[in-house]
Amino acid sequence: MTLIKSISGIRGTIGAAPGDGLTPLDIVKFTSAFAAFIMETSPLKGKRIVVGRDARLSGDMVTRIVSGTLVAMGCEVINIGLASTPTTEIAVTAEHADGGIILTASHNPRQWNALKLLNHRGEFLNDSEGRKVLKMAENGAYTFAQVGDLGCVYENNTYNLKHIEHVLGLELVDTEAIRRAGFKVCVDAVNSVGGVVIPQLLRALGVEEIVELNCEPNGRFAHNPEPIPENLTQIQDAVRDNGCDLGIIVDPDVDRLALVMEDGEFFGEEYTLVAVADYILSHTPGATVSNLSSSRALRDVTEARGGKYTAAAVGEVNVTTEMKRTGAVIGGEGNGGVIYPASHYGRDALVGVALFLTLLAKSGKKMTELRAGYPAYYIHKTKIQLSPEIDVDAILREVKTRYASEKITDIDGVKIDFPESWVHLRKSNTEPIIRIYSEAHTVEEAEKLADAIKEVIESL
Repeated sequence: MTLIKSISGIRGTIGAAPGDGLTPLDIVKFTSAFAAFIMETSPLKGKRIVVGRDARLSGDMVTRIVSGTLVAMGCEVINIGLASTPTTEIAVTAEHADGGIILTASHNPRQWNALKLLNHRGEFLNDSEGRKVLKMAENGAYTFAQVGDLGCVYENNTYNLKHIEHVLGLELVDTEAIRRAGFKVCVDAVNSVGGVVIPQLLRALGVEEIVELNCEPNGRFAHNPEPIPENLTQIQDAVRDNGCDLGIIVDPDVDRLALVMEDGEFFGEEYTLVAVADYILSHTPGATVSNLSSSRALRDVTEARGGKYTAAAVGEVNVTTEMKRTGAVIGGEGNGGVIYPASHYGRDALVGVALFLTLLAKSGKKMTELRAGYPAYYIHKTKIQLSPEIDVDAILREVKTRYASEKITDIDGVKIDFPESWVHLRKSNTEPIIRIYSEAHTVEEAEKLADAIKEVIESL
């Protein structure tokens, strides 16, 4: 059993003893600390907190505990029910709430759940804020309300439709172009909340032919929910067998978007952001941001459009912070996470779907033709397991020294940029592992680069 405490919240497997899994006692402790933090720091000076959840099996149980705990802390709870992460983020600002809690373990398997914590802007807590919540939880720095000051719960199940209306209202979303294109779309929503909102969104965009896979939001994930190729053979076959123009895959909380082309092959999760960014930049020139482990293709299309690209440390809050600093018009992460400031500062698969379909419709191209027009890069991901006594930081410092003649970025691990490729080394925060991401123009080159770095590390 596992319990992982991080700046953005707490996640773990359901069951086991307190502190060794995400148990009711752990949920109460961290929810109480978050409520105390919000009451102490929110500039709105209120106690209103939005709660949304994905469809995983433990979701109803965790929602009841979280809501009850917030009431005990004297908070006003807006329970929006089954809702995606970006929907919950939007609801926080729409409700003028002081914060929000998303109950989702994102792409983790069904035995996991998590409390993801939002501030009054509907954005994830930053490092210092997250650490303060963790400290308050460990110190028991919270006090429950007296009986006359208990909070209350309001149910509001309208936010999925409000989110869709919000997406339809974006200036660069062209529903008429999408309708005229007559797309046939296959959707795999891994039996979570995406099974509700993605088909609704597609119909609102004018898509009439939809093949639905795993769209019943019962939490019984039909496959490993991380939207990566090895988990998605079913939709590849369905796209080919049904003659679909494309396939859409989302993770359980609908903040990541992966795509399948009309031939059943993957568009590439890195290229979701690349394609959407290219479309945005063609209408709104400006800066872009992604994290250090994302494809160089975003840099290429940004510079081709006359913009400036910047890399941020891994993590959504780090990307959004850099986007605000640079005034980026589009950004995100290479795992299929699109962040569009004209909508809100959060990864949003609904926004990604609408913008991508607009691009595809206006281009008049097939998915394979569109993909062929972008720079060709391939990312290879691997890791090295180390013994607990090894000083990972010392190894990363030595790697940095050995490659000092190359362009080095060390805001998050060590990234080495070569003229036609790069490699990024990051240590795990939870286990003695160095994660290695490499990218080159071919799969073989990317793997060869990763193997060379692994040899250097093993020699140390």
